[in-house]
Amino acid sequence: MTEQVATPIDTRQSERKVILASSLGTVFEWYDFYLYGLLATVISAQFFSGVNETTGFIFALGAFAAGFAVRPFGAIVLGRIGDLVGRKNTFLVTMGLMGVSTFLVGVLPSYASIGVAAPILLVLLRLVQGLALGGEYGGAATYVAEHAPEGKRGLFTSFIQTTATLGLFAALGVVIVIRSVMGEAAFADWGWRIPFLISVILLGVSLWIRLQLEESPVFRQMKEEGTTSKAPLTEAFGRWANLKWVLVALFGAVAGQAVVWYSGQFYALFFLEKTLKVDGATANILIAIALALGTPFFIFFGWLSDKVGRKPIILAGCALAALTYFPAFQMLTSAANPAMAKAQQNAAVIMAADPGACSFQFDPIGRNKFEGSGCDIIKSTLAKAGATYTAFTRERMTGDPARVRIGSRVLAAPDPWRLAEEDRAGAIAAFRSDLERALADAGYPAKADPAAINKPLVVAILFYLVLLVTMVYGPIAALLVELFPSRIRYTAMSLPYHIGNGWFGGFLPTTAFAMVAATGNIYYGLWYPVVVAALTVVIGLLFLPETFRRPIHE
Repeated sequence: MTEQVATPIDTRQSERKVILASSLGTVFEWYDFYLYGLLATVISAQFFSGVNETTGFIFALGAFAAGFAVRPFGAIVLGRIGDLVGRKNTFLVTMGLMGVSTFLVGVLPSYASIGVAAPILLVLLRLVQGLALGGEYGGAATYVAEHAPEGKRGLFTSFIQTTATLGLFAALGVVIVIRSVMGEAAFADWGWRIPFLISVILLGVSLWIRLQLEESPVFRQMKEEGTTSKAPLTEAFGRWANLKWVLVALFGAVAGQAVVWYSGQFYALFFLEKTLKVDGATANILIAIALALGTPFFIFFGWLSDKVGRKPIILAGCALAALTYFPAFQMLTSAANPAMAKAQQNAAVIMAADPGACSFQFDPIGRNKFEGSGCDIIKSTLAKAGATYTAFTRERMTGDPARVRIGSRVLAAPDPWRLAEEDRAGAIAAFRSDLERALADAGYPAKADPAAINKPLVVAILFYLVLLVTMVYGPIAALLVELFPSRIRYTAMSLPYHIGNGWFGGFLPTTAFAMVAATGNIYYGLWYPVVVAALTVVIGLLFLPETFRRPIHE
């Protein structure tokens, strides 16, 4: 027994086989999960076409986030199984759930075919995907770490850290190829289903690879000695000695890591496509290039964390994100849509309205066209155009018509309640048309000009955002594995990871875009990741221990 503790590498499995088999299976699961995020705009049109455009896109992002919402529950259920019956068998369960639910998304009828049942079924499938992913990451990280020699856990587990980006990269590649071959019209109509359907082939290959693995040597040793936990949930979360490290891991490391991850990869993509009006195919290609350039740095920072520690690298990435996100995204606007950036500088949009007449621009029912007041009409039109505006509201304006100023031009919005019912629709349509024309005259483009995009600069900015992702994400698996004892490791590390990434990270796009819609400032949503990352730096500096020299085979 002593030799197994001192030498955790199982001689029946090479290091390369362990890393390759674990990583490939996890890449497949991330591929499945992120297809939805990449196709949020298309899915919004297919499954939420019964609502207004802004609400539909936020709903689509909400369904994307639903898969993240249940990840902690998957971590609890499947993490417990992993600590009770083993790492390998839990792998197979998570993969089967993910593969089947992804395939079913590809055959799901649209809103036009079955009405409200379509988005309901879509959300249910996303929930299954989230449960599966909740059990996958902790198992893969634990399995690889328990095979790694001392002094190389950061390097070994960093390959698992690449799987999320590689899965996203694989999904991007498939989407780009299919879009290019079919054309945008056919892809938006039915071609978007193909990436989901071909996942069934990847499922078969990945299951076969996982079946070649043997159980973790650390878990086998615990089974032989009878030292596995009989109640991993109680032991992990019912005892303060372990629970305090769950909380420290969540707020002092994972929360910041999560918002940096989702800002640098998903929010950046949505910002390019939805806010800056870059066409979907171009946005995907630019993100794919940045990911390809950045992915090797997961390995680099994992290796570096074996030399200098996990904590300084993770917290440095969070600190840089908090300090640089606003200028980075402003530079992205100038590089990707210079006409929009110029218009924002030269023709500021200012809205003046009675604050009591302005609604929050998100409708949970999904039927509101936001035409109840002049303020609502202005805000909904500007949101659809992706125009940044400043809201100027003062109580003395009560009863006055809402106005919008674009450069030197001022337009007064109609108040529907002042008009006869038969005149309202025409007056609102005419005002919207005038406002859109005024935006165009002031230089606000309906779409980003492909010829004007500074592609090298866009890629450089995106690469920087991805580099921050690699700093916070490369060492995180090794840190989490090392924080907890082996008997409850799967359960204890999975929960903070999936609360952080499922809730703090997964809800970031939805929350950020809702913040933008409410305020009219296209950068306002960045306050969410900036504040969370800054808090993580403070809490991490005060409470997070350094773990890179800790033994984990006990």
